Amino acid sequence: MNKEDLAFHYVCTREQAKKIVGQHDRFWVSNCGCREDRGRCDRSRIDVCLMFRDDIPGSGGSDRKEISRDDVEEIFREAKVKHLVTRPFRNEECMTQIDGICFCCDDCCVHFIKPGEYRCDKGDLIEKTDNDKCTSCGECTKVCYSGARKLRNDKLFIDCDACYGCGLCVDVCREDCVRMVRRNQ
Repeated sequence: MNKEDLAFHYVCTREQAKKIVGQHDRFWVSNCGCREDRGRCDRSRIDVCLMFRDDIPGSGGSDRKEISRDDVEEIFREAKVKHLVTRPFRNEECMTQIDGICFCCDDCCVHFIKPGEYRCDKGDLIEKTDNDKCTSCGECTKVCYSGARKLRNDKLFIDCDACYGCGLCVDVCREDCVRMVRRNQ
C-alpha cells in the first residue's frame, strides 16, 4: 500500500499499540470526539484520545493534558476490561508517522456505528481460529464490532474479509482457540 493510500486511522492489537507507546517519552490525553458527540459512552470513560505530541488537537473539544506513563498504562488496562479497540492515528502531513492512539468502542465510535462512512485501514494481523477447539460459545461475537464473527445455527461463522485485526476475540476466548497471525499468511 502506498502512503498516499493510507487512511488516517488503522486498527492494531493492544500489544502492537503498547509497542508504539514504548517509542515515546511524553503523552497527552483529551476527550474522545465520538464520545463527546454522542453525549455519553456506555462502555468507557471519555478521556481516551492519547497523543504523542503537544502541538496537535485532540478529537474532542476539551483541552489536552499531559499524563504519565502510569496513566497511559491505566488507559490500556481499561481498554482490556472494557473491550476497546486500539486505533492509532497518523500524522496528516506525514502518514508514516503515528501521532497517537484512539481507544474505540461499538457504543460511540463512528467507525463502528456508521461503518463505511469513515475510512480505517485494517491491521497487519488477522484472527486465526482453531475450529476443532472452538465450542461456538459466542463470546467472541460480542466483541467483534466489525461483524467478522457471527453465530449461525449455533455455529461460529468467520468472515475473514471483515476482520480488522484488533484481537479482542483472543481476549475473550475461553477455549484459547483464537490467535492473531500476519494477514498475508
